[in-house]
Amino acid sequence: MKRKDLEKIKGLAVVDLHKDLKEKREKLWKLRGDIAVGKNKNVREANTLRKDIARVKTLLTSKQEENK
Repeated sequence: MKRKDLEKIKGLAVVDLHKDLKEKREKLWKLRGDIAVGKNKNVREANTLRKDIARVKTLLTSKQEENK
């Protein structure tokens, strides 16, 4: 994830972060299926997507803690 993308995600609301997280999880699910079948051989993309999901989840947790 590029620095600009990270800054953009940090500015999102909690609802938007949940939507982004859902989209990334669905994309990862499809990508894993493609890798298993052999359509896609780029495993690095799956690893990057997993890390992006972790970043979004971290931001969600920190924003939820701020709101408490």
